[in-house]
Amino acid sequence: MAKLGLHRITEHDEIGYFAPRTWPFWRALIVCFCLGALAGHWLEIPYCLLMDRCFGIVSEGYPVWTDPWYHPYWVYGVGAVVMTLVIEPLKERLIMRRRTLAGAVLESFAVTVVLSMLLELVIGLLVNQPDVAGEYPYWDNSDLPLNVLGQAWLVNDVLIGLVAVVYVWVIFPLACEGFARLRPPVANGLFAILVIGFAACCAVSYLQLWLF
Repeated sequence: MAKLGLHRITEHDEIGYFAPRTWPFWRALIVCFCLGALAGHWLEIPYCLLMDRCFGIVSEGYPVWTDPWYHPYWVYGVGAVVMTLVIEPLKERLIMRRRTLAGAVLESFAVTVVLSMLLELVIGLLVNQPDVAGEYPYWDNSDLPLNVLGQAWLVNDVLIGLVAVVYVWVIFPLACEGFARLRPPVANGLFAILVIGFAACCAVSYLQLWLF
């Protein structure tokens, strides 16, 4: 497995990270789940500002405006896990099949857009059903162009696909490579610190919600 350099990514830099029978793979994936749940929250703030300004679709009471920075948004952590388990092995196959790295990136982007749409649709159908008055509890895409069954929105899915491509092509390999460069005890110690820190964020966040 080649060392990953941001200045020049080659095919060899992107192959070999999907190793579900090894502890380093799951260690990196767990960390990406934790960080994704937090980073997704932070990314949603500028995203909601943009969507509200352009489409006026974000309500004033939407939790992203009031949630503390350490409150995890689980859907993004789960999304990181799904993208790793589905797109990462697919990415490695595409690299072997495609003549150019750019072609593999574009095809993986198309797949992530479709997968994002399916995830958004399934999650919406499970938790975002309209009430008797026809109002959606979390989001309402039913009047937007390019919506899918009133739940998924292709504009969302394209942007999510872009983030997912950056994740599987850059962030997850960097996480794997970063841990690999450390001695195993140090890597496991850093892993423990990150997980404990994330657990503390969860505890403080939900304790605050429970108390108030």
